[in-house]
Amino acid sequence: MKGRPRKGTPVRFAPVDGVLPPQASDAVLGLRFNIEAQYGGVVGVDLTDLQPRALAISFAGALRRQAELSGSLGAASTIKQHMQSYRHFFAYLREHSSVRTAADLRANDIDGYEAALEAAGKTPIHRHTILAKTILALRSIDADLPGTLHEDLCGRLAYTSAQSAGRSRPRDAYSPFVARQLRDAARADIRKIFRRVGRPLSEAGDNNLRSAVADVEARIAAEGRINCADPAFKRLYFMRLRRGLPVSTTSDDIHGRHHLHALDIPPLLTFLSLETGLEIECCKTLTADCLQNPGAGTVEVAYIKRRARGAEHKHLRVRDGGIGTPGGLIRKLIEMTAFTRQFIPSRCLWVYYYTGRTQLRAGIDHPQEMVDRWVKSHNIIDDDGRPLYLTLSRLRKTHKALWYLKTEGHMARFAVGHTPEVAARHYADIPALRPLHEATVADALTEVVAAAEPIILRPDEETRWRDGVSAVPVQPDVVPALLNGEQDVWLAACSGFHDSPFGEAGSPCPQPFWGCLECRNAVITARKLPAILAFLDFIERERAGLPALDWSIKFGRAHARITQQVLPAFSETLIAQARIEAGAQTLYLPPEARP
Repeated sequence: MKGRPRKGTPVRFAPVDGVLPPQASDAVLGLRFNIEAQYGGVVGVDLTDLQPRALAISFAGALRRQAELSGSLGAASTIKQHMQSYRHFFAYLREHSSVRTAADLRANDIDGYEAALEAAGKTPIHRHTILAKTILALRSIDADLPGTLHEDLCGRLAYTSAQSAGRSRPRDAYSPFVARQLRDAARADIRKIFRRVGRPLSEAGDNNLRSAVADVEARIAAEGRINCADPAFKRLYFMRLRRGLPVSTTSDDIHGRHHLHALDIPPLLTFLSLETGLEIECCKTLTADCLQNPGAGTVEVAYIKRRARGAEHKHLRVRDGGIGTPGGLIRKLIEMTAFTRQFIPSRCLWVYYYTGRTQLRAGIDHPQEMVDRWVKSHNIIDDDGRPLYLTLSRLRKTHKALWYLKTEGHMARFAVGHTPEVAARHYADIPALRPLHEATVADALTEVVAAAEPIILRPDEETRWRDGVSAVPVQPDVVPALLNGEQDVWLAACSGFHDSPFGEAGSPCPQPFWGCLECRNAVITARKLPAILAFLDFIERERAGLPALDWSIKFGRAHARITQQVLPAFSETLIAQARIEAGAQTLYLPPEARP
């Protein structure tokens, strides 16, 4: 750009303005430096233990370039994962290769590293994840210094792995039983938190004790906290000790009237994630100005989802009211942490007193220890009755699973914030919902089978059909003909001989006569029991003369239908009477029944 820019004058750039100086191509000359991550603070990088040194410097430069603004590595945790992956790769090279620089690497080194990961028992998707970090570093080296890598290796960098990464195993949700325990425990603790913060520490006793409390409160009001070595704190501590009052939690009790505790974080995170469905990493990055665009009983929560490349800034409309709603809870947290924010300037919603270290902190790192203590304090158990190991990242899936149950699997209502395909694959197809899906499939198959089965009428049901007091699944005008025998075939009455599901409409039924036992047009009444029993005797006799497989193919389904469905529908008296009738008269056996 030439000259000083002036208002109203277009800015002009010269061609040389876009050319970086040669020394800026790789600012990393060592193996120990700091990276200020976009999320998570400063990361100390120390790769001095990696050998060979020349190759390590190339990887260190690639790491720093990828962590720059608009680079692919934005979070401190991701940068640390890449460093760990580099160590695995260099450990493999020390044992299986003699490379010294990036130019010495070949495609065989990458393929051998992949084979070593597979031999170590890494799953395909885990192996793919580890290998991708090395591939990305080498691509960065090639982009920064073209021509450095061998052509053979450059061709290999076009893909991560020749094998499929497979499908990831979806993170499962907690059951409604566990979710109810978590929600009840979180609500109870949240009420206690808001009753505690802002209430002065009441000390019964003489004026000296109350004076000591006032001195400590004044110090906290001025400085935000008080150290255990402070004379005012020591004075209060020993005065309580001499009077037999509890002293082990003195610091927590005093600071807990002004700040959130670290142990307050688990119930708050649990409640927010269960109620809103926000990912835990998104809940952790909420800011003090995240509430926007209030509406009638609702408000939008602005949050950042780092995984959504190009669309990180998102909004979610949630209920807004008392502290039992997500919007009301966040608003109350903002008000309650305003005092803490005076002493630790931060936009982060989560500013709190860190128990045991007498310090104020902003942001949440790894709260698993606090989560375990919280779950244990409420004796929360899993579905098997064992103490629950709570994984906060499963709470979003739990929220989605509960919403899936509420919407009864209606995908148009369930797929909120996702396409139906993504919602079905990631949030509906999970182990926690498998019993529901299996039961639904079983019910559907039962309905289909019931719709295709013959109609079996007991004498009392036949009477209701004749009197017209019950709904019938056939045309009402054909009921008299069906029940009077005018439309009988050999084993049943047929409501549609020329409308068979086994043939074309208008043509006679092409099935053998025992096909009526599998036909929806068949109506079986007590009048047909003698013929059915005679046919049952026939197929029982055929069992002795036919191979078992042939008999099963020809008569197996008919035999099972008669013995398991038709006969149990009638009383023993009717069956006995039908046997007498079948023996007293000679019943004609159609030719297709003969072997």
